[in-house]
Amino acid sequence: MTKSATDLMQEIIFSAVIDGLEALKSASRGVPNTLLRDIASVHPNTTFADLPKELQAAISASVRSSFTRLLKEGYSISTGRPEPARGGTPRPSGPGRGGPGRGGPGGPRREGPHRPPRGGNRPLVKPKPRSGQ
Repeated sequence: MTKSATDLMQEIIFSAVIDGLEALKSASRGVPNTLLRDIASVHPNTTFADLPKELQAAISASVRSSFTRLLKEGYSISTGRPEPARGGTPRPSGPGRGGPGRGGPGGPRREGPHRPPRGGNRPLVKPKPRSGQ
């Protein structure tokens, strides 16, 4: 039975929290006051570099193992960048297939700050004069 993404993420986060607490315990070397000081020093503005080295290592290991586990369970990981446009099948033209700029139901093409000019960043090229005319 495949686990839902929610269940899987809950297990991953729970494991990361437990690993982080164990790392804090090992960073304090068994001294309760040091452990309390380390826990009290964590606040919303704490950066990764402010954490004890043991906790930094535990977080890095948890991130690596989380991605590995997600991939092993069949989930895909994206880079966050949009995929490049692929050449699809061309749309048929003809009666009733007019769109914006073609006098179709979309009306005239609007250009302005909200829409880049037609043609993108291609340089303008003058047509060559025809010879013999």
